[in-house]
Amino acid sequence: MNKDFLERVIRRLRLMLRIAFSRTAIIVVALLLQLFVFFASFYWLKDYSTVVYAAFVLLGAVTVVHILNEENNASFKIAWIIPVLVIPVFGTVLYIYINLQPGTKRIHKKLTKIEDEIRPYLAQNEETVQELQEQSAGEKGIADYLYHADNYPVYADCKMKYYPIGEAKFADMIEQLKCAEHFIFMEYFIVAKSYMWNTILEILKEKAAQGVEVRMMYDGMCSLALLPYGYYKDLEKMGIQSIPFSQIRPVLSTYQNNRDHRKILIIDGKTVFTGGINLADEYINRIDRFGHWKDTAVMIQGEAVKSFTLLFLKMWHVAKGKDSIPQEEIRKYTVEVWENTQADEMRTDMESMRNTDMQNMQDKKLHAGGYVIPYGDDPYGDERIGKQVYIDILNRARKYVHIMTPYLILDDEMITALRYCAKRGVETVIIMPHIPDKIYAYLLARTYYKQLLKYGVKIYEYTPGFVHAKVFVSDDIRGCVGTINLDFRSLYLHFECGAYMYSNDVLHDVEQDFKETLKRCQEITKESCDKYPKGKMLVGKMLRLIAPLM
Repeated sequence: MNKDFLERVIRRLRLMLRIAFSRTAIIVVALLLQLFVFFASFYWLKDYSTVVYAAFVLLGAVTVVHILNEENNASFKIAWIIPVLVIPVFGTVLYIYINLQPGTKRIHKKLTKIEDEIRPYLAQNEETVQELQEQSAGEKGIADYLYHADNYPVYADCKMKYYPIGEAKFADMIEQLKCAEHFIFMEYFIVAKSYMWNTILEILKEKAAQGVEVRMMYDGMCSLALLPYGYYKDLEKMGIQSIPFSQIRPVLSTYQNNRDHRKILIIDGKTVFTGGINLADEYINRIDRFGHWKDTAVMIQGEAVKSFTLLFLKMWHVAKGKDSIPQEEIRKYTVEVWENTQADEMRTDMESMRNTDMQNMQDKKLHAGGYVIPYGDDPYGDERIGKQVYIDILNRARKYVHIMTPYLILDDEMITALRYCAKRGVETVIIMPHIPDKIYAYLLARTYYKQLLKYGVKIYEYTPGFVHAKVFVSDDIRGCVGTINLDFRSLYLHFECGAYMYSNDVLHDVEQDFKETLKRCQEITKESCDKYPKGKMLVGKMLRLIAPLM
């Protein structure tokens, strides 16, 4: 009883710390301090009030000029200019704290160095690219972009499976984990002490005892409310290598604004899971937090796993504070894995040929068919890769684009892409949650509804609960599943990942799931928007002023 009470107290203290050092709390404190300094300055320096006021104005003006000349999205510029002008002293200090930090520059430098090291292991297969071009010049275009942007090659004939709900993915995760023979790599945004995580942990401990290498990386935000501080040390004692990404150290942490939002599970370099599903019980509907939890994921088997493996290794070594990956480690988990996989497949094929004819073999290969491009996104690069993939799908759609997203906080470029898509006569449909997990995000999303409806975009809300899926599917032939929400944090500030697919059979499963989900939704109309409470709409519109900072 005492232990349970102590754990509840610790959880509440962590939650209080999380709130105290949140971006919103920092802005509120900055505003209060600004008011104090402003009035105190005029009281103590009343004889120099004109000079003090001029200094405030000059400080704000210099900062605004700097912001305007940055290479950044216009929404971010506006969001920063407002607090700098309203609270110039602390607005400027906050801006410097968030944007001009040595910690972020160090991480960027490490990532760049490691990317140079792994580049030779991500060579584009020119034969695959040529085949893709023969099928679609547009698809070759997005393949070229992803490769030139950050070395994400296209792969052919990988096996894929789509999961329309967390429970289905969890079942296959358990099955695949039990089959692990060499290594297990895990990278997750949320890990909570729960039935889901405890079930996985028991398998990880068992596999580690058998000699399987197990690495577990989780985002440092978990330490504030979901896991004990220093939980990675407990995992190390179980034989599991572990590290939190950007462990939260209030005030002292210089890059806590950029979180690792990825969800990746790699098994033996042959199988990978990714999508929206974290490791907590709400994701498998074992507990009810916001009604029914609708989420999605994909499993990929084949050479494309190599790209996810290198994404993981890159983040693992950066989290460890390193700026290099030993070449033998890269080869061990990519080249050697693929060579062994090809040898295994050759033996399997030879065995199959004894029992089947060549046509059956060819049919089996074609069933895997299509193309997949795994990709990542980070806040430090020049490209907003996740955003560009979404815009490309919208711009090239001919019949429909169907979208599931938990959040809808858009910049002008994304609004323009949705508008252009709908006004070309393309059926553009977005499914949103009806029961939100973050009230401020829902208030913000509501401010976009009427505008998008006017352009011809259709919006539905999932009435049973919360949609956490991040899915785009278009024209039965292209789409993506990953971790990237339609909000500023995912598109600009987080580490993310996804899988772009073309001409894969799995896309039919994605579209079928969208249609089934739509049956459980209510359509948002202009009339329903007009009935939305004016007070809530006003709050949402005010939040739009600082939406990129939230």
